[in-house]
Formats: sequence, C-alpha cells, structure tokens
Amino acid sequence: MPVSTSPLNLFFATILIMLSLPKLNQATVRIIVGRCHASGFIESKGGYCPVSNSADCCQAGQTYSQYRCSPPVTGSTAAIMYKTSFVNTTAKCDNRTYPDSDVVVALSTGWYDAGSRCMRNITIDANNGNSVIAQVIGECDSWNGCDATNGNAPPCVENVVMASPAVWEQLGVPQSQSNELDITWSDVS
Repeated sequence: MPVSTSPLNLFFATILIMLSLPKLNQATVRIIVGRCHASGFIESKGGYCPVSNSADCCQAGQTYSQYRCSPPVTGSTAAIMYKTSFVNTTAKCDNRTYPDSDVVVALSTGWYDAGSRCMRNITIDANNGNSVIAQVIGECDSWNGCDATNGNAPPCVENVVMASPAVWEQLGVPQSQSNELDITWSDVS
C-alpha cells in the first residue's frame, strides 16, 4: 500500500518523531515543520519613545511576539521591507554607521543567522519589476525589544528586511509611497 504524503500525515509523522526524540529543541522542531512561530512573548512596561511616531514604540501593557527564527530561505524568499536610516544606528556586523546613500539592509534574527550573512549581498526584487543588490550590515532583532537599549521599539517580526533609503530609491519606489513594501529576496552566490 502506498504511503500518503498529505500535509496532515506529514504533521503526524513529525509529532511521532518529536515524541520519540525528547531532546529535540524548539528550533529543530521549527526546521522540521518548515515554519517559524513565535518563540516567546515580551510585555512592555512602556517608557520613553525617541521617535516622532509613537506607534513605532512599545505600548505599556501590550504583549509583543519574539522570534528566534525566520521563514525558510528559498530562491525567492517573501518578506516585508521597511525604510530605515542607519545614520544614527551602529550596524551589528561592523559597528559602524552608514549614510542613507549606501545600499544596505538589516535582516530579521533568523535570516541574520548569528551573523552568517554579515557583509554579504542579497538581491531584493520589488513588485514593480525592479531589483537591487544590497549588502547585509545588521540584524533587525526579533527577540529583544521594549527597552531603552532598543529605543523602546518592539522586537521585529520574523520576516523583515530593514532597508536604507538608497535601496528604496534604486527600486524606483516613490517617496510618497508608504515605508512598507512586500518584496522577495535571495542570497547572491
């Protein structure tokens, strides 16, 4: 009799493997299942908000998801790109700041992969048909947040690319457009 590979059967097979190997940790389980789920939660106590848009800061009493993973990287990985400046922020890869004219990005914690993508290039494809090659200079921390060290900002979600204004410009995204854009990205070999 042929074995069914339906999603439900694969799910139950994964559960059986997990039960038979009790030392599997959460990260291993996420890799087996192929998805990234919140690894924890952080409750904000509120605090000083250094940005003009207080919606970008943690709100007292709110709970925010924390992630140690990101969705699996494929030849065309879907992500949400946000515009940011690295002028006043020290990049995690090399402890420098970058002018807005540099084509640089920071990746969610899982994609940053403990620095394995530091100073490497990725290709970003926008839905308008344009693409750009950008250098990874840092991490958009998906675990820590809602504290003074992180400017009272919540942890990043698991599928974020934070991009300099130069990335947006080279993709041909109008300045008037929102600071959020659905994109795909891939490693440059």
